[in-house]
Amino acid sequence: MQKRKLGKSGLEVSAIGLGCMGMSSGYGPPKDKDEMISLLRAAVERGVTFFDTAEAYGPFTNEELVGEALAPMRERVVIATKFGFKFGPKGEQIGLDSRPEHIKEVAEASLKRLRTDVIDLFYQHRVDPGVPIEDVAGAVKELIREGKVKHFGLSEPGMQTIQSNRSLQSRTNIHCGGENPKRKCYRRSKNSE
Repeated sequence: MQKRKLGKSGLEVSAIGLGCMGMSSGYGPPKDKDEMISLLRAAVERGVTFFDTAEAYGPFTNEELVGEALAPMRERVVIATKFGFKFGPKGEQIGLDSRPEHIKEVAEASLKRLRTDVIDLFYQHRVDPGVPIEDVAGAVKELIREGKVKHFGLSEPGMQTIQSNRSLQSRTNIHCGGENPKRKCYRRSKNSE
C-alpha cells in the first residue's frame, strides 16, 4: 500500500483510509458489530493504516467499535477522531461546543472509548463560531504537550479560519470532505500550505 504524508505535519498514513461512520450511523441502522470488527482488522491486514471516526458517530458507539477492533494492532494504525458537538440527554446533537474545557473532556472520553493513550489526529468536526479558533488551537496544543494528542486538524473550515489558525498551529491537517464540494478542497489545501 502506498503511503501519504498529511500536510506538513509528518503524519504518514496509507493512501487509502477507512472512514468508519457508516458502521454505526449515518447510512441506516448500525451494522453487525462482529462483522465490522472483522472488516476493520481485514483492512489493516491489507495495508490500510488510516481510520477516521468521531464522537458524533453513533454518538460514541463508533469510537467504541474502532477502539475494540484496532486495540490488538494499535501500533500499526493511525486513528483520527473529532470533537466539537454538544449532545442532549438522548444522544442527539443540540449544537456546537468547542470551548477549551469541552475539548479536553471529549479527548479524555475518546481516549477511553478508543482504548488508547494517544489520539493520532484530533479534528475540530465543525468550526464553532462562538469560540475563537485561537482558543480551540490552544486547547489542542495543550493536549499535544500532555501527550494525549499527536496532531491537530480542522474539518471543513473556511479560508479565514485556516489563515487565522496557520499562525498558531503549523502542524494542522485540513479535511475538506463531507458536505463541502470536493472542488474546494484542493484550493483550500494548496492555499493553506
